[in-house]
Amino acid sequence: MEKTDDQNCQHRHEEDNPKSSTFDFVMKQFQGKKCAPEKRKEQPSAITQFFKGFDFGKSEGKDRREIEETEINNDGADDQSEKQDLSVEDGLSHLTSEAESPSGEQRFNQFMEKLGKKPSSKNLDLNNCALSAADITELASLLPFLPELEEISLSWNGCAGGTLKALTAQLHHVNLLKVLRLNNCRLTAEDVISLGEAFEIVSQLEELDLSWNSNIGGKLSLLTKKLQEGCKLKCLKITDCNLTAKDGESLAELLNVIPNLEVLDISINKNIGCSMKVIAQDLKNVPGLKELNLHMCGLKQDSLQGLDTALQHLTELRKLDISCNREIGGSFKASTAHLASLKNLEVLDLHQCCVTEEDMTVLSQVIPLLSNLQELNLSSNKNVGLSSDPLLGRLRFLPKLRSVAISNCGLGEESLSSLAEAALHLPELEILDLSWNKCVGGNLKLLLGALKLATEIQVLRLSSCNLVAEDLALLTSLRQDGHLARLQKLDLSYNNNISDEGWAVFCQGLGAFKELSELDVSLRPSSCRDCGPWFGELLAALTQLPALAELAMQRWALSESQRKQMEGLNQDNKRNIRLDC
Repeated sequence: MEKTDDQNCQHRHEEDNPKSSTFDFVMKQFQGKKCAPEKRKEQPSAITQFFKGFDFGKSEGKDRREIEETEINNDGADDQSEKQDLSVEDGLSHLTSEAESPSGEQRFNQFMEKLGKKPSSKNLDLNNCALSAADITELASLLPFLPELEEISLSWNGCAGGTLKALTAQLHHVNLLKVLRLNNCRLTAEDVISLGEAFEIVSQLEELDLSWNSNIGGKLSLLTKKLQEGCKLKCLKITDCNLTAKDGESLAELLNVIPNLEVLDISINKNIGCSMKVIAQDLKNVPGLKELNLHMCGLKQDSLQGLDTALQHLTELRKLDISCNREIGGSFKASTAHLASLKNLEVLDLHQCCVTEEDMTVLSQVIPLLSNLQELNLSSNKNVGLSSDPLLGRLRFLPKLRSVAISNCGLGEESLSSLAEAALHLPELEILDLSWNKCVGGNLKLLLGALKLATEIQVLRLSSCNLVAEDLALLTSLRQDGHLARLQKLDLSYNNNISDEGWAVFCQGLGAFKELSELDVSLRPSSCRDCGPWFGELLAALTQLPALAELAMQRWALSESQRKQMEGLNQDNKRNIRLDC
């Protein structure tokens, strides 16, 4: 409490703050009692003592009674005064206790400080905080003091499983909640039931992420049946939750009550492919869907056909990921009738789908029609390079492409040449992944013109491409001539055929890659090779690369002095240098 000598100011302060005024009054009373001299009983004078032994009859008895009554009254007054003192002290103690007890906001701040997090009234981010069951209970008690809360993230806290009921019981205090993330929390069936009940309260929820909770499998209906028609949910992620075919049916029913859904991710649920046809039939109920992730869902040929039928209703789709579904290979001819209609599609991921030569014929006709496509991943489909259909050459019709991944596609010189010609028409290209295509080695010069024009290129992956010294010399000369100025990530790993001379030339020019943040020059796992005389060139170059944060040199054998020199470049621990040979 602020003290002042000015009584007028004090009076105004009391009027503005009635609680303060009451507190001040009690303080004054307490100080007055404490500071005032104690009342003492009046002692009889010497004359009174002298006449005390004489008998003066009734009047004396009366006087004696009056004296006794006076003493009794004085004693009673003193007792009453002491009681008042105790009462004032008790009142003061009560007010002080109220003043000292932390407010809800203070308790929340203390809770977040204990977890090493900055408090926010709108975003509660407690990802990977090793929360205990007691922490979840304490957090639940704090929700009434967070009425503006919009996001709760408790992901990667395994002990949260089995404790959500305490939390969901308080969600009515945060009716502005829009985002709830519970990844990898070991949720139980009881937790799923509690979440379902909470959906009847949290009507503003837009994003729900329950990924990596394997116990949800077979129990999704406990959640979905509680969602009411007109739900505002826009993003639903249930990645790797061990979903069953029955869960797929529950998900299909859910699509009928969430018309605003924009993102659906059910990736890495291998058994849900059996109900994909049912899900696809109800995708028409979410016409605003922008992202559909079906990576590793156990899709089969008939699943892809059902999905294609649904695509005619998903004109707003921006991302389609059906990668790692090997059994759909051979069905693209009968299942891509509506793919070309996705004029807004920006990301298409078909890696590891076992596409056949016949599929390539269809894709060569369809993919070039996706005029807004920005990212294309065809990796791990051998027939991309073996097919006679010029899909790679037709990428020139997709000028907005920023990322092209054709790793492990069995490319030959002819298909590499087609890609090189198409790349001349891709001015916005930022990522090019040619890894695991052996034909690149000795033929990187075919991409010389494209790499000169690729002013936006930031990531170049050439792992296991059988590169030779000539290829590395080409890269360094490009940079010295002013090209590849924005390159940030360069992967040259698993190219064991490069000579020491080739590495030396590369390291001599490495310092020119000023934006480089990641470099991988590791050898194959079965190899181990002396670093060679170019190590000194590498050290000199590293001092000129302030942005470099990741350096992988696995399977290169370094001497003790070389290791110490490498460690000396990383004294501030800002670089992750991987050495293991």
